[in-house]
Amino acid sequence: MTTRVWDYLSEYENERDDVLDAVDTVFRSGRLVLAGSVRSFEEEFAAYHGLPHCVGVDNGTNAIKLGLQAAGVGPGDEVVTVSNTAAPTVVAIDGTGATPVFVDVAPDTYLMDLSQVEAAITPRTKCLLPVHLYGQCVDMDPLKALAERHGLVILEDCAQSHGAHRNGRIAGSMGDVAAFSFYPTKVLGAYGDGGATVTADDEIAANLRRLRYYGMEERYYVVQTPGHNSRLDEVQAEILRRKLRRLDGYIEARREVARRYAEGLGDTELVLPAIAPGNDHVYYVYVVRHPRRDAIIEALRGYDIELNISYPWPVHTMTGFAHLGYGKGSLPVTEQAAGEIFSLPMYSSLPADLQDKVIDAIRQVLGNLT
Repeated sequence: MTTRVWDYLSEYENERDDVLDAVDTVFRSGRLVLAGSVRSFEEEFAAYHGLPHCVGVDNGTNAIKLGLQAAGVGPGDEVVTVSNTAAPTVVAIDGTGATPVFVDVAPDTYLMDLSQVEAAITPRTKCLLPVHLYGQCVDMDPLKALAERHGLVILEDCAQSHGAHRNGRIAGSMGDVAAFSFYPTKVLGAYGDGGATVTADDEIAANLRRLRYYGMEERYYVVQTPGHNSRLDEVQAEILRRKLRRLDGYIEARREVARRYAEGLGDTELVLPAIAPGNDHVYYVYVVRHPRRDAIIEALRGYDIELNISYPWPVHTMTGFAHLGYGKGSLPVTEQAAGEIFSLPMYSSLPADLQDKVIDAIRQVLGNLT
């Protein structure tokens, strides 16, 4: 049997009755769009983050895009972020008409290099967009100080950090607005797509609710543009409600998988994940590093193990963003990491025997490289 970097089938078998009951609950409710399950999930997800507002949307990309628009970001503005992220982060910025401005990342955590942010701020800068990557948080205190000094908005990209904490504060509660993805692979994943924004700002929340529903406050009457059709699905919301109650358990299971990797691979030449001081990592992905990454991945296919690279192409090197003018070498830490990092299988229901298979195979492959 092929060992994949992510799989939901064992989790589904364990939770099948609850998932199917969630579907049945929605179908029997008589309301299929923006009804009780979405409202309840929004209330519960907001409460989980200690915030008054959550607005469910159709995916994580639109959670970022609408979050930016709700905070007043639009054409002519600049948003400072990183290139070492999933492309949707930058696609969302581009979708508002704003211009992404990239800074490099720290070489150990691959998180935003905060020492570069102030130099990237111009009179056009409207927003700082830190990505809480791989399952741990950017150091938000200096970023917030910068934002206050320059009058900027902060949007946290929390697509990979559900339940992560920094110095006791949960990801999503440290900026002006935060965006989450519920793509199936996420720490809190749906059985399809979904997203949400959270905020403590009443005006941003009101803007978000209009923006996701064509710009309407009442049916058929548009009061604000641009409007979108970006509603979280009732079925996914009901499934997410139930999974939210198990989120802390999923996180603990992921940390146990990470502990076994550290125990099994800590004496090898792989560079294992570094946890920044003050962070509680939730291990959305388990990213390791080796200068002969491609040879290792190819050799592991012989053991029927399929791995992933998060991410092989920095966003600034993609042809779709060539117009931004970032040449090769402009973000050297990001570019070097992209040639060496890869992700080991990581999900809360990963069986120990499959993980042992991965560890043993990696040790064998590394031994053969020398």
